[in-house]
Amino acid sequence: MTHAEPAMSRAAHSSSGKWFVFVAVFIDMVGIGIAFPVLPILVGEYTANNAEQTHWAIALSVVYSLMQFLCAPLLGAISDRFGRRPVLLTAIVGLGFHYILIALAPSLWIMLLARILGGITGASFSVANAYLADISSPEERAKSFGLVGAAFGLGFICGPPLGGVLGAIDLHLPFYAATALSLLNALYGFFFVPESLPVERRGEFSLAKANPFRALTALVQNHAIGSLVIVFALFALGHMAMIQNWALFTHFRFGWGTFENGVLLFFVGVLSTVVQGGLLGRLVKRFGEERLALTAIGSNVLVQTAYGLAPVGWMMFPILFSSFLIFTAGPSIQGVVSKSMGPAEQGVTLGAMQSINSLAAVVGPLIAGQILASVSGLPPTDVRVGAHFFFCAALNLAAFLLAWRRLSRP
Repeated sequence: MTHAEPAMSRAAHSSSGKWFVFVAVFIDMVGIGIAFPVLPILVGEYTANNAEQTHWAIALSVVYSLMQFLCAPLLGAISDRFGRRPVLLTAIVGLGFHYILIALAPSLWIMLLARILGGITGASFSVANAYLADISSPEERAKSFGLVGAAFGLGFICGPPLGGVLGAIDLHLPFYAATALSLLNALYGFFFVPESLPVERRGEFSLAKANPFRALTALVQNHAIGSLVIVFALFALGHMAMIQNWALFTHFRFGWGTFENGVLLFFVGVLSTVVQGGLLGRLVKRFGEERLALTAIGSNVLVQTAYGLAPVGWMMFPILFSSFLIFTAGPSIQGVVSKSMGPAEQGVTLGAMQSINSLAAVVGPLIAGQILASVSGLPPTDVRVGAHFFFCAALNLAAFLLAWRRLSRP
């Protein structure tokens, strides 16, 4: 065998590994996207009224996000000790089992157990990134990590409309489809994808590495970024509270089903991909991260108020397309934070910001879900049905005022 042949073999393994990670993350996001328009409506088959439906839908959402937050560093630490491949394959199979449990669940309690399992196995994004780091050269890692971002966007573009169309036929059908996709991905990984972490490079398992609060503790102890952390937390709370209650709000107010929400969420994915993938760099260059963050948060106050006041369903579409700046808010705030920190503090700081985002996916829907449940029995035309959107607008107003005060200083 020539020297060129092993190099070609390594390149082939690297290519197959990258595509395996891409497909794995894509299917994870398709599954999450499928659940957005379908799961809250499916819960209604097990509940007696709108308030009970809201409480259970939020519980299923929150427990999934909570398990992701708690288990992401744990799966990463396990993969450091035993290798990436077995952890990824186990997670993919577990995610498929979670989908079939939802489809076959005889009760909401079984569905809750399924979502706990889904949150644990869906926390494999950190392992996917570690796999890419193993098989990529330092010069290629940014490009490789871009695959994960692309898989996120494409998964959310495909997931909601797929869930909407299949859910319009049968509310259980989207979860059978997600099960099949997960198992096919696991078979592909088992037969064609090699391990990326050699035995000699593996480390010892440590509970400290698996602690999800380490990054948050480090962030609290760092005073350089000050109130920007609170700005990001308020924005993330409002964002998660809005999206996790979206399907139920449109169902209660407009009578929307899975198809209508699937179509709208498809455009959310397209708009997010276009803005963050194509326009963000130009907007930052034109306005700067500070001004862009302020404008995005300020516009979010108006947009979320408009969502809450919308009297008919078709108005949600023009409001959505007028809100394109909102998709720049998160990256802009993180950019401002990043510029405020030294090179040696980037990893822990941005990791902690992601932890805040994960916690917001737990706390935000809990609060907004209680608000929505309290007004779910009102007539659809009552303006108070949009109260949780007004709550989200208030969070963004507080974030805007705090950001204005912080960023207006030299």
